[in-house]
Amino acid sequence: MSDPVTLRLRLLFGDRLVFGPGKGELLARIAETGSIAAAGRAMGMSYKRAWALVEEMNAAFRAPLVVSARGGAGGGGATLTAEGQEVLAAYRAMLDAVEAAAAPQVTRLVALLDMSDGK
Repeated sequence: MSDPVTLRLRLLFGDRLVFGPGKGELLARIAETGSIAAAGRAMGMSYKRAWALVEEMNAAFRAPLVVSARGGAGGGGATLTAEGQEVLAAYRAMLDAVEAAAAPQVTRLVALLDMSDGK
């Protein structure tokens, strides 16, 4: 099998999804672009949806993860707060640990797969 295996890590507290791959990617893209709109566009997401996810994250944590400034002549933008950087780093570290721990079992499952077109 030549296709890479992807593990998706979602953090639920009770029945509430607090953080997962989409929010992680959104934070990373906000950090890269300095813009919620540009981050959303890069993910094929509407500005409204990107803003809703940012608001959801900001509400879920003790301190906001993203701060923004209104646009205008001087331009707007968005940045990750120290807490946002910490949440993203912790999520990435957890994902790396999960992938490393799961690697032997993923290899075991891949050996048992039949991904032929007829199935």
